[in-house]
Order: sequence, then C-alpha cells, then structure tokens
Amino acid sequence: MNFKKIHGKTVFVVALFIISALILVVKLLNSTPIQIYVGENNTVVTQIPGFFTTTDAIILIVTSIVLGISGAYLLLPVSVEKPAEVSVLGERKERWEKISKALKDDERKIYKAILDSDGLINQSEIAEKTGLSKSNVSRSLDLLESKGLVERKRRGMGNIVLLKS
Repeated sequence: MNFKKIHGKTVFVVALFIISALILVVKLLNSTPIQIYVGENNTVVTQIPGFFTTTDAIILIVTSIVLGISGAYLLLPVSVEKPAEVSVLGERKERWEKISKALKDDERKIYKAILDSDGLINQSEIAEKTGLSKSNVSRSLDLLESKGLVERKRRGMGNIVLLKS
C-alpha cells in the first residue's frame, strides 16, 4: 500500500472500521443481560447472564453495518486511474478531431498514421502506411512541424516523428 496517497476520507474510514470492530468485540464479550418481572403491583428488573438488552442489540446491529460498509470501502477498489500516457494520448486523439478539419488530405493521412501508432512512428513507416511518396511525406511533415503539431528527431539514418504536446 502506498502510504503517500492515503487521503483524509480513507483515514476516516479506517478509524470507523477500527472503532466499530472494538465496540462489537466489547459488546459481544460484555453483554448487559436483564430480566424483567411484571407483577400485579410492581415490576422487577434483574440481570441474567447470556442475554442482550434492546440497546445492546441496536449497538451490535449498527456497529456491524458500519464495520461491513467500512470494510467493503477499504477492500474494494474505489477507482481505477488511467496511466498518464493513456490520458495524454486520449487528449491528443480528441485534439485530432478538431485539427483534422484544418488539414489538407496528405497532412490528415500522415497525422492520423502518427496517432494510430500512439504518437510515435518512423518517418519511413509513414510512407508505407499512407501510400504517399517519401517526398510528399517529407513536405507534409514540414508543414505539420511548422504548425507545431509534430516534431522530427534524428535517429541513425532516419527520423522518428512524434506528436507535440
């Protein structure tokens, strides 16, 4: 468990869990049994071992419910966070919808090919995926770079093209 990410709500639920567990154990071990005799002229209340009062039963029920709910909260995953790279790529794909309307056909094909390869692709692969000539790919990448949408990095004899953030 990562203790850096424990929030106030979780600490509160842990405290509820511990307190309700303690109350439940104490009440189960130390019951306060009584017996009520109702006669014609008087009522007598006496303690009997092994029985619970109505108040004890209510406390047991409430603490059991709190214990169950807090235990379920602690054991079940509250939310699953997406990795940062997935959310960044999702944002870029949303941005694609807006940007694609302003791009020319070749630029649109190239930009989509980069998106489909998760924002990172060799320049030589773009020509293969889009069916465009290497010179058209190079010219379109120049335009996309000038618009601030992609960036080329030199790697060996070729370039790697990546989406700009």
